[in-house]
Parts: sequence; structure tokens; C-alpha cells
Amino acid sequence: MQKEEMQKEEKNDLRGRTKKFALRIIRMFTSLPKTTEAQVLGKQVLRSGTSVGANYREAYRSRSRAEFIAKAGDCLKELEETAYWLELLGESGIVDEQRLTSLKTENDELIAIFVTIINRSKAHKVKNEKA
Repeated sequence: MQKEEMQKEEKNDLRGRTKKFALRIIRMFTSLPKTTEAQVLGKQVLRSGTSVGANYREAYRSRSRAEFIAKAGDCLKELEETAYWLELLGESGIVDEQRLTSLKTENDELIAIFVTIINRSKAHKVKNEKA
């Protein structure tokens, strides 16, 4: 398999992508100043940002479509919370906004992916219930 194809496949693997996101959040947290404010906000983003991958793994192994939708919804909730903490870190001046751009972009892309997954799963569930 060519390198480009491997990268595309890897990007499409949401389990791997959410894990990489968590690792980026961890690295960002470890680089935060040791001030009380930075550590409080940092621990919040650390918790929400790393839980996305754990929740997706649960969703991936769900026993029903309803359980999958609920767990994917948990992922979305944690991503929205992560977006909030990242905004506070940047807007408060604790972290330079430019340093957060890439992380915020990935967070936004993951939100879009989970919104699509949830909407399609709900539509598929409704379709199957009518059949």
C-alpha cells in the first residue's frame, strides 16, 4: 500500500483519529503554564478531549443502533465541551490563539463527523423501523 493510501485510511479510522486527538490534548496540557488558571482550564480540556476516543470505542462496540447513537452523542457532547475550554484557553491569553488553531480545527472536524454519523444513524434507524 502506498504511503498516501495508508495516510488516507488512517485518517478515516475514527478510533485512531480520536486517539491522536487525545494525545495532542495531552501534549498541549503538559505545555501549559503552571498557574492556577491554566491548570484548572487545562484539566477540564484534558478530561473532555481525552474522553472522546474512549466514548467512541464504546460506541464502536455497541450492541444496538440506539446504544451506538447514544455513545456517539456522548462523543459529540465532549467535543463541544472541548471546544469551549480551548476557546477559554485562547481568549484568556493563557495560550496563544495561533498555537491552538490546528487543535481547534481538528476538534471542529470531529464535531462535523460525529454530527453526520449521528444523523445518518438516526435516519437509518427510522428507515428500518418503518420497513
